[in-house]
Formats: sequence, structure tokens, C-alpha cells
Amino acid sequence: MSLHSDSPPSSSRDWLFPSPAYIHSAYHPANSPKHLRRFTTTPRTSHPRTPDPRPSRTFRNDGVPASNPIPYRDFRYAGVRRRFDLSRRTERLPKRDDAGAVSGRKSEITAVSREKVCTAEKVFGFSGRVFRVRWKMAISVAILITVFSSLLHNNFSLQNQVNELRDQVSKCNISIDATSSFKQESDHRPSKNLKILALILSLTILSIPILIFKYIDYISKSRSLDNISEEVSLSKQLAYRVDAFLSVHPYAKPLALLVATLLLICLGGLALFGVTDGSLAECLWLSWTYIADSGNHSGSESVGWRLVSVSISFGGMLIFAMMLGLVSDAISEKLDSLRKGRSEVVEQNHTLILGWSDKLGSLLNQLAIANDSLGGGIVVVMAERDKEEMELDLAKMEFDFKGTSVICRSGSPLILADLKKVSVSKARAIIVLAEDGNADQSDARALRTVLSLTGVKEGLRGHIVVELSDLDNEVLVKLVGGDLVETVVAHDVIGRLMIQCARQPGLAQIWEDILGFENCEFYIKRWPLLDGMQFEDVLISFPYAIPCGVKVSSCGGKIILNPDDSYVLQEGDEVLVIAEDDDSYGPATLPTVKEASFIHFARPTKKPQKILLCGWMWDIDDMIVVLDAFLAHGSEVWMFNEVLEKEREKKLIDGGLDISRLVNITLVNREGNAVIRRHLESLPLESFDSILILADESVEDSAIQADSRSLATLLLIRDIQAKRLPFREAMVNQVHRGSFSQGSWIREMVLASDKSVIISEILDPRTKNLLSMSKISDYVLSNELVSMALAMVAEDRQINDVLEELFAEEGNEMHIRQADLYLLEGEELSFYEILLRARLRREIVIGYRLANDEKAVINPPVKSERRRWSLKDIFVVIAEKD
Repeated sequence: MSLHSDSPPSSSRDWLFPSPAYIHSAYHPANSPKHLRRFTTTPRTSHPRTPDPRPSRTFRNDGVPASNPIPYRDFRYAGVRRRFDLSRRTERLPKRDDAGAVSGRKSEITAVSREKVCTAEKVFGFSGRVFRVRWKMAISVAILITVFSSLLHNNFSLQNQVNELRDQVSKCNISIDATSSFKQESDHRPSKNLKILALILSLTILSIPILIFKYIDYISKSRSLDNISEEVSLSKQLAYRVDAFLSVHPYAKPLALLVATLLLICLGGLALFGVTDGSLAECLWLSWTYIADSGNHSGSESVGWRLVSVSISFGGMLIFAMMLGLVSDAISEKLDSLRKGRSEVVEQNHTLILGWSDKLGSLLNQLAIANDSLGGGIVVVMAERDKEEMELDLAKMEFDFKGTSVICRSGSPLILADLKKVSVSKARAIIVLAEDGNADQSDARALRTVLSLTGVKEGLRGHIVVELSDLDNEVLVKLVGGDLVETVVAHDVIGRLMIQCARQPGLAQIWEDILGFENCEFYIKRWPLLDGMQFEDVLISFPYAIPCGVKVSSCGGKIILNPDDSYVLQEGDEVLVIAEDDDSYGPATLPTVKEASFIHFARPTKKPQKILLCGWMWDIDDMIVVLDAFLAHGSEVWMFNEVLEKEREKKLIDGGLDISRLVNITLVNREGNAVIRRHLESLPLESFDSILILADESVEDSAIQADSRSLATLLLIRDIQAKRLPFREAMVNQVHRGSFSQGSWIREMVLASDKSVIISEILDPRTKNLLSMSKISDYVLSNELVSMALAMVAEDRQINDVLEELFAEEGNEMHIRQADLYLLEGEELSFYEILLRARLRREIVIGYRLANDEKAVINPPVKSERRRWSLKDIFVVIAEKD
């Protein structure tokens, strides 16, 4: 940079470190600040200054004289130069004589200055050179500070200008970019005609359904006017088609809702495309946002945009309302199906019960006891009842399920779909309960149920146990079901059991212990260790069970009760025993038993008996046949009920009874009501050996009412008998029944019970507590015993053959024997010895009841222990019928 250049520095470094020339020009008296001008000696116009004859020197930036000095012609730089070199000022003053006042003035000033300096040197002790150096340093520092501050100020001002220029440049770039993007959008923006076409197309599509409905209505009206016989209009036909489509197809409603949503999105997108500047894809997405959220149209600007967005939002609200309705209906339908028991049961190896009756409670109790050893099981009940009602009835049952889960389902056993819903093909046993009411209708329904079960395509894993009401229908059901079906005729079992109990009082309790799972029951199992052993040795081979028969494999699995002692078990034979549980017994080493001595006792001959049947059962003809087989010749059977004598014979004949073929009994008919004392007093009640009080068919549907009627009849009969008995006989018997007071009416009834046996049929298990406390009658729990038999056959179908033989007219049956048939008074024997003595009579002893005990002991736990017996003790045996 030249010394005489007046231009500013071109770079930031030049600003911070300016050249001497720039400093020289910047601090010219005319350009310097006012507070610095006092140091500058400006030439006066009245005294023009003579130029210095000495040649001036030009300095470089480093202060070295230039090689080619250029003389100073301008006096403006004289003051500046003097500021930087005040020490030499006096030496450089011109010594001209013609200066006049100026020169003299300067001389005076110089002299005065020198005097002052000398005086200062003398006073302060400083030399003039030191003073001049410090003066120059102060001036230099002041100049540097001033220059630096000025440079900073100029630098900041220029920096602000640069920033402003940058902001302007960025704004220009943004405007340029906006202009270019606007041009691009304007290039890609659809034409106005295309938007109008999209708007017209959306309105046209929206108006097409309205025009179609109007046209259909017009056609329907024109057809109805032209043809009077036309009954169904086109609109009704179309509505019917739509209704059928929505009803038949399960996914029709969601599909229709989806189509409506897509149509609304398309129409809304086309309409938005016509009223906005966006592309078609953006308008379709905007249409979906309006449908999904009705508040998204708040950002609409133009009037057309707002109208279209509000319309789309209304459509979206309708669609979502319909969607919520469908979802709510689906959830409600699912919950309703669960509540009503329509869901599928995913189980296997479960017990399936089809139907509902009064026997269900006892049946579930027996199944729960049977599954207790396995830790519980699954029982599924399906009936034509509401699931909530069934579960409420089950909750009222007063017994412990012992870990067994009961699942209720509502359905019909006649429908294959309902059968599949309860996994019928995977059940290990299926129990078909008889309905309450008419026996023929109940058996007919059971027959149809068996047909439905045999029609299951997957096949059945388990067997079918069917409860029948009429013995005559058993053959037909077995014909339909084949080998899968096992039948239990409820009325036949109860009738035969009541007859056995009438002949042998106390037998009902024995059957309760054997049929139920609480105590001992029948089990069939193969023991290879017993092959080649005779049956008489097998009898004493089980310390915790009593063998009763053999399942012979060579005879097709036929069960032989009470076989000969000489029968040798073959390979494949199974042993039938009475045990507490299937895993609680096993063969052991043969014990040492004293040889039994035979006691000869002649069986008493049968005597004619007189039996009264109170009440009417529709299958009473079967009971008459059984009585004719059991009773001795010359016996009488009195029938006392409300059925007219003329109708009575007709009903017996319709039931299959041929009165002319009766050999041992004679029928005597009496009309009357069993709960009216006057009617009962017309009968010779004190002369009957046994009285059977049946649950009358007129009240059989209600267990409580039937039991109430039976109890009333029982009390009336006992009271009449007590009043008709001679006083002497009552006093003699009082010795044995001294636990009651002399004037007690219960005492008189108990005394009367010694003269005749009364067997009452009880339907409700809760009624037995009243009879057991009064001790005035024996009873048969018909529903509970049938339920026990059904549960036992369901657990093992082979037991049904055993029960059929024990209840049949021929073969073996359960007997109660007096102790004098096997021992002497005071004799000390073990149970094994009594068992062997009974074998001499071809009988199997399964238990006993001591004279002072009220309950029999079946399958005694300790059989080898010897004890003293009494002749008043009784033994329970399995023997051939007398």
C-alpha cells in the first residue's frame, strides 16, 4: 500500500494492523477528532509558511528512509510529523532573519521552554531527555488506544453490514426457491377442468343409488297398477334378497361395512379433489382422516372444502356407529353363547350325561366319589335347559364334588351338532337319563338319542348307558345300539329290590353299601398268579377282598357268580371281587384256615304270604310277575289304589300281563285313597306279612309330593296296626323295645312293625332321615339306587351283567342269613372259617351285621382274626334263589 493512499484497508488484517500511510492520512488535522486537533499546528492564512528547503524523506512501513525520497509539498503533514518527533522540533525550526515576529516568537517560546525544563531538572532531578521520552510514550499509548478503539468500532460496524447483506441474500434465495417451487407446483397442478370433472363424478355416483331406488319404486307402483294379482313388489324382493344375504352369510355385515367405508373414501376424495388444490392421493388420505376423526375438518378454508369435509365427517360418524354396533353385537353374542352354554367342550376321557332328572344329583355324587381316587374328573351335562338354571341347581346340591368338575351345556341330544359340541366321540362313558313323565315317551326319546349317538361319524370311544322306564323297550334299544349299549331299567330294578326287601328286611341297606362307591363295590381284574388255582383257594387268597365270581374267557367273557369250588382258573380268566377300591387289594399267600365242619340245617319250606301294594305304577305288571316267581303257591297280592277296577285289568293286559297264567299268587283289587284313613281302615292291615308303599304315578313327577304321600300312608297304616294289635302282644314285645315311653305313639308303631314289614319307596334322599329316626319302616331310595347302578355301569360296563343276575328271577341273589346256619352259640371262629362253612352250602359270605349294630360290615378288613359270635348275628351272602 502506498503512503499516499487514502483508501481503507481491504481485509480484516488490514483493519487490525493498518499501514503507516493509512494512519498518516487518517490522522490528518482535518480528519482527526477535535480532542486531537490541539496537537496540530495549522498554518495561518495571514502568515504563509515558507516551504522547508530541506529535502523531505519518505519512510517505508518499517521506518527506514526510502531510497528515492519524495519532497513533501503539502504542509498538512507537518503537524503530524511534529507530533511524532517533538524532541527535534527546536532543531528543525527555520533560522531566517526575515521571519520577523514569528521567528522572534518562536525563539522566545523556545527559550522559555528550555528554562522551564532546566528548572524542572533542577527541581525534580530528571534530565530533559528522560522527560521527553516519557512524554512521547504517553502520547504513543494514547494514540494507540484511540486507533485501536476506532478500529474496533469500524470493524463492528462493517460486521453488522456484512450480516445485513447475508440476511438479504438469504431472503432473496428463499424468495427464489419459493418462486421455483410455486412454478413447479403450478406445472404439476391439475387443470381446473379435471377438478370440475372429479366433483361432478362424485356427485353423480352419490345420486345413482337415489335414482335407482326411485326407479324401483316407480316400477313397483306401475306393476301393481297394471297387474292386480302381483303381490310382491320389486322393492320388497330386493329388500328380501339383501336381508337373506345378510342373514345367511356370517361375514356379510362386516363386508358391507367395509365396502361402504371404501366407497365413502373414494367419493370424499373425489369431492375434495374438486374443491381443493391438492393431488388425488392427498385428497383420498384427507378423506380417510375425516372419516376416522370428525374433528379433522376444522382446518378447512374455502366454503366448498368445508361443505365436503363436513359431509364426509357425517358419513364417517355413521360408519363408525355401525361398526361399533357390529362389534357390540358380536361381543354380546359371544358372551350370550358362553352364558347359555353354546361353546364347545374340548375334553377327552370325560363322562357325558345327556338329559336332566331328579336322579342327576345322586348320579353326580357317585361319579365324584368314584373319581376321588384319581384326583377328580370331568363330567359334562347337556340338557335342553338354560345353562344358568342348571348351574344354579347344581350349586344347591349338598355334597362335595371332591375335585370333579361339572360342565353344563345347553343343547339337544337329538342334534348331531350339539353332540359334537360336547365332544361325544371322546367321552369314555355316555349316560342317557330317562325323562320324568310318561314312560313310553321317555323310552322313545332315549331310543332316538341312541340313534343319534350311533350316527356320529367320528365314532364313539366309550359305551352308552341308557336308563329305561319300561322293561319291554329294552330289546329295541339294544337292537339299535348293539354292543355299545348297556341298559338299566329303573322301575324294574326298584320293583325287584322292593320285593327282595319285603321278603328280607334290611336288604336295602346292603344294596346301598354295595352299589355306592363310598364303601365296597364290585371290581373285575385279571391276576396271572392265580392261573391253575381252584376257586375254593381263590376265596381265601385276597386278604382285603372277597371273590364272588369268575369272568370266563373261554365263554366269551361270561361272568359266573358263585362258581363251583372245583373250577380251575384258566389263562385269560378274570376274578370278580368285592373290594373298597380297585387298587386296595391283591392276592397273597394262602392263610392257614381250620377245616370247616358242616352244620346240617334244613331250609324252611316256603309259606304262602299276604302282600299289599299301596299305589299304582304303570309297570306294576312286571312286579306281579316277579312276585309270582318268588312267592309260594297260594299267596295273595292285594292292590289298593285309586284306579277303577274295570280300568285296572285293562292296563295290566296292555302292559303284557296274562292274569290267567299266574301260578302262585291271586290278585285282590281294592279301590281307595292311601292317604285317607277311612279307606285304609277298610283293609285288614294287621293280617299282611308285607306292605309295599309305591310312589303313585299321579305324583311321581314331584319327588317331595310323592314322598309326602308315602310318609302319610306309612303313618296311617302303622297307627291302625298298633290299635288293632292285642294288648298282651304289645306288652310282651315291649321288653325288647323298652327305649320308648309306654304312652308314646312311636312305641306302638314300632311294636306294630314286628307283625308286618312295610317297605316305602322314597324318591328324595333327604326323606330317609325321617324314616331312619322313626325306625317304623324300611325304605328303598329308588332314585339314589338307580343312580348308583348307572354310575357303576358307567365306570365298568361288565358290572351290568352282575346286577342283572342278582335282580333276576333265576340264578344268584343277595340273601340275609341267620348265624345259626354257620355256627353254634358262643363259638369262636374267624371270618375265613365262616366263609368256608358257607361254601359247604354253596354260598359266599360277603359281610355280617352284629346283633347290637345297626349297620352291616361288608368285606371285613381283618378276616383271619378269631372272635366269638352270637346266634342273633346275621350274615350277608350270595346264593342261589330259594
